[in-house]
Order: sequence, then structure tokens, then C-alpha cells
Amino acid sequence: MSPSASNAAAAPAKRIEFDDPHAGIGNLQEAEVTRVRTLRGGWRWTLVVATAATILLCINQQFSLRFFIDYTQLNTEYFYLLIALMLPFTFLIFPGTETAPLDRIPWYDLLLFVATFAASIWLMLNVRKAAQFGWESDGAPQNVIAAGLVMWFVLMEALRRTGGWSLLLSVLPFTVYPLFAEANWLGPFRGSQLTLDQTTAYHVLSGESLLGIPIQAFADTVIGFLVFGTALMMTGAGKFFINIAFAMCGTFRGGAAKVCIFASGLLGMMSGSIISNVLTAGTMTIPVMKKSGFRASYAGAIEACASTGAVLAPPVMGATAFVIAQFLNVSYADVAIAAIIPAALYYVGLFMQVDSYAARHGLKGIPRAELPKIWDTIKAGWYYVFVIALLVVMLLYFKRESHAPFYATALLLVLNQLFSRDTRWTPSTISKFLEVNGRTFVELVGILAGCGLLIGAFSMTGVVSSLANDLLRIAGDNPFLLLGMCAFTSLILGLGLTTTACYIFLAILVAPALEKLGLNRMAVHMFIFYWGMLSSITPPVAIASFAAAGIAGSPAMKTGWESMWVGSIIYFIPFFFVLNPALVLQGDNPYLEGLGLMGLAAFGTLFICGGIQGYQAFVGDLRGAGALEWPLRVLLVIGGFVVATPGGGINPLSQIQVTSLGLGILVPTVAAALLLIRRQSLVGNQLRVP
Repeated sequence: MSPSASNAAAAPAKRIEFDDPHAGIGNLQEAEVTRVRTLRGGWRWTLVVATAATILLCINQQFSLRFFIDYTQLNTEYFYLLIALMLPFTFLIFPGTETAPLDRIPWYDLLLFVATFAASIWLMLNVRKAAQFGWESDGAPQNVIAAGLVMWFVLMEALRRTGGWSLLLSVLPFTVYPLFAEANWLGPFRGSQLTLDQTTAYHVLSGESLLGIPIQAFADTVIGFLVFGTALMMTGAGKFFINIAFAMCGTFRGGAAKVCIFASGLLGMMSGSIISNVLTAGTMTIPVMKKSGFRASYAGAIEACASTGAVLAPPVMGATAFVIAQFLNVSYADVAIAAIIPAALYYVGLFMQVDSYAARHGLKGIPRAELPKIWDTIKAGWYYVFVIALLVVMLLYFKRESHAPFYATALLLVLNQLFSRDTRWTPSTISKFLEVNGRTFVELVGILAGCGLLIGAFSMTGVVSSLANDLLRIAGDNPFLLLGMCAFTSLILGLGLTTTACYIFLAILVAPALEKLGLNRMAVHMFIFYWGMLSSITPPVAIASFAAAGIAGSPAMKTGWESMWVGSIIYFIPFFFVLNPALVLQGDNPYLEGLGLMGLAAFGTLFICGGIQGYQAFVGDLRGAGALEWPLRVLLVIGGFVVATPGGGINPLSQIQVTSLGLGILVPTVAAALLLIRRQSLVGNQLRVP
């Protein structure tokens, strides 16, 4: 051996260095658009001040601090003040066209900014009188109607800029629908017709439209959790979580991909955004996966699936979870608890997929010498664990979801200032913190306020109950057919709408019909939520997959199809928890029954993943079965799916019957696979004997 070679062999392995994945990256939550304007100078400071005022108003409202002496602010006034502070910035941050300048603000955007602010303030000043005199039904003065029409217009333009033409064209027809609701051609959508003045007044003054569920969720709980997520990112929690993931999972078979799943899940719980999660975690995990032997498209698919699942994972879920809580009139903690088992099953399925793929392709883990040391990582960021523990305790034990994120943020900032040298905040950090939060608030207000008009349109025409009956009649009172129709509609709508908009749309139109069949309300709304989100990894849109493909350098559509393949378990899970709501911890004995069903579902998932990837754990590589490989793989998927399916309820088979049927498929299939693989192995060994 040459001296240089011996020196190289003796040199210690270079340890992988992972920086903060959130450094310098904004926090766009819903629209997932990339062409945005960065505000500078006076406009930036205006946004910073408006954001600070928004956060202080939220704290005042939630903690009843009475900032306004001798004046008690109504909730509707509070909502309009938040809209006045945030919505006008939509026209400054999001350009109106692809060719609009990014380095300056055009005059028409300034005009929209002023018009939005003026209309919001005027409506805020009149909303107390509106409640007193019933103006939302009739009799509103013409100046209020004029301000309402301006607000209606700017809301639609804000929807277009944040969610694109698809979102605008999906929402706008329904907002004007009350004006011609009695038209014969509407068929089952016929309802009570209103005049333009009545429709406008109801949209902007009632608590069922613009000031309805989406904005209420934003004002009551979303602001606090966004502040907490941004504080976590800007104190270096991203670096802590990704290093923990590498230290704990890096050495396992296919370790780089398992790290990706673990790290993206942790990081996604902070951001609540699928795309921002892909762009932050993916820049770290995808190159390491490719280096470990994963092909580029598969590495991108794993990141896309892991980031998508993070929005479903408690304790900090995406914005839609807060809207679900408002729709169901339950606490956010109840929604987070309901999401525990489905999220766990999804990530267990991803781990099993990756493990089977790595075993089939002989992919090893990352050498321990190249990974961060787990003890060093814990010493550097131990206080993040305490902060998240405080958040969970306040959510689940004290049931204070509106207060929990503010207490957790305060503790985080105190501990960060005391124990961290690298991420200690300065005045410039605070202004950046407010700016990042402001951009997020602006985006969400633009989407949520506009989508609120959907609820108002159906509320004022009274068409929802009759539509539910019509849907039941079409489905013949068959819950499986109605669930299939709902899943397909959710997936199609999700191709053009944000997850929140898609959820609101179907929660109004389809959920009542499913609930009338006797299905659990929480399970129904979670079902809609899951299926609306699946478009993130489902071609032709597959926005998460395409973002990951850009980082991986792989073909976008190929990465999208790989994502569907890798994340296939998520297409089954919503049906599981609708069949038995114990999987969303609902029912008479939810915890014991839920854990039992979770165990069965995980057991079935083991075989589903084995069949999909062609390597069955505890059996071996199914290529050893020769010509029978694909029949065995299909039977493993079918048998695993049957075992994982809950029995009873709307399922005509009992749990014992379903499990027995699944085992009846799996046992002979596994036995045949073992026999064929061992025979092939023996033949191979005999051929190698000289």
C-alpha cells in the first residue's frame, strides 16, 4: 500500500455537518407560490409594525388584558382589525401578474392597498351597529354596502394572488350564487335568492361568511401557533431536529431515507407547510440519500411523502386542523389527538417502505463516524424538548390551546437567550421574526377570508341540507359509494385548491351527507382533510413531488409517480378510520380499541409494503420466487390490506371475520414465498459448489 493510501485509511472519517435548514428561508404556509415581492425600506417597517400590532391584539383578546381602556372590543371588531392590518399587504407582497415588477410597487397595488385598508376600517367601525340593528339581514346603509362591495372585490383578487386562478374560479361563482339561487337550471343547488345589497351585507357583516369559521380559527388559534413555529425555526430548532434524526436513524439499513422521514416529520410540525418543509429539509436529506445509493427520483419521492405527512402530525399541524376544530366546535387539542394514530400509521408505513426498498437493493446505513454525536446534539438543544413538552401539556391537560403557543414561545425565547450563543436574538432578529410572521399572516388571511365567503353563500341560501339529501339519494344510502365519491372529489379539487380551501368546500357540501349516514363527525372531517391533501403527491399536480424533484435533479413526473408508490399507504388510512372511528380515538372505548386496531393496521401495512417493494420482512427478497414473484406480491398487498381493514360498523364483516380472511390470504402466501426463496437459495448454493 502506498503511503498516501495508508494515510487516507488512517484518517478519521469526515463527520457530516448539518447547518440550520431554515436559515434565510421564509415561512410561506398555504399558497406555495414562489414569485413574491420582498418589501424594503418604509414598507418593510410598516409590515413589521402591523405584524407586531396583530400579535399584540391576539394576546390582548386571548388573555383579556384590556389594552383598550373603558372599551370592550367585540370579536367581529377584532376580526376586522386583523383584516385591516394584514389583508392590504397581499397586494404589496404578491404581484398581480407574472410580468409585474418585483423591485418596486406599482400604483395599482398601492391603490388596492389603500382601498382594502379603508374598507376594512369602515366596516369595523360599523359592525357593532350592524349587530345591534340586524344589518346583515337587511337595512344596511349604502355607505356600508359600498364598503362591502369593495371588500368583496379585494377578497377575490387576494384569493387569485395567493392561491392562483384555480382557487379564484372555484370560489367566485359560489360567492355570487345567492344572486341567482332560484334559477331552475341549478337543480339540486336551488335555494333562497337574495338581492345584491342583501348578499353583500350578509357576506361582510354576518358571522357566517367573511367573519366566519376560517377567520375565527386564524384569529383565535392559528396566529399563536404560527408565532411559535417561526420562533422555533429562528432559534435553530431545525438544526437540532435534523441532527437528532441523523444521530438516531442514520446507521440503520437505508438510514439516509429513514432520517429523511424522521427529520421531515419533526420539521414539518413547526412550519405547517408542505412545500416549505420540502425546501428546507430536502436540501439536507436528498443529497445524503443520493450519496447512500438511492436513485434521485426515489429520494425526491421519500422527501415529498415525509413532508406531506408532517402537516397531519400533532402537536403542531397545518392551518386546516384549526379550521376543522372551528367547524366541529371542538378544541384544537381534540383534533390533534384524533390525528395521532393516522399520522403514526402513515410514518410507520413510510419506514416499512424504505426498509423493504433498502433491503431489496442492498443499501446500507451511514457510518457512525460520519454522523453527529447524539449526546452532543442533545446538549446543544435540550431545551427544545422542554418547550414542546410544555406545549403538549397545556394542550392536552389544561386544554388551553389559545394560550399554549404563547407560553411555549415565551419559554423558548428565555431559554434560547440564556443557553444559546449561536442563535441568541438581537434587535435585528426580532424585526426579521416579525417580518417572516407578517408574510405568513398576510398569505393566510388572503386565503382564509376569501374562502369564508363559500360558507356564507351556502348559509344564506339554505341549500346545504337539501344538497345532503340529494347526495344520499344519488349514492342510494350506500356509505362506501358516498365515501368513494367524496374521496374522488377531494382529490380532484385538491389538484387546483389549497388544502384548506378544498377542506372548506367539502366540509360544507359533502360532510353533512356522510354524517347523515351515521358516520362519526371527526372521522368524516379528517377523511376530507386527508384526501384533499393527497394532491401534493399525486400527479398531474403533485406540487410537493415536483419541488423535491427540483432538489434531487430528477424528472418531475417520474418523481410524482414514485411518490404515489412510496406514500400509497396514505390512500388507505382515511378509509380505515371512517370504518372504525376508534382509529381517530372516538367512540365508547377509543384508547384500548384504537391501539388494538393500530396494531392490526401496522401488521397489515408490513405486508402491503413488502408486496409493493418486493422484499418481505422476515421472508426475504421476493425475486427469489422466480416467475411467481408478482402473484405473491399482489397477494401480500391484498392480504395486508384486508388484515389492516377494521371490521364492524358499516363493514358487514366483524373484526374476527376480517382478520381471519386476511390471515387466510397471508399465511399460505408467506409460506409459499418462504419455500420458493429457500429452494432458490439452495439451488444457488449447489451451483456455487465446485
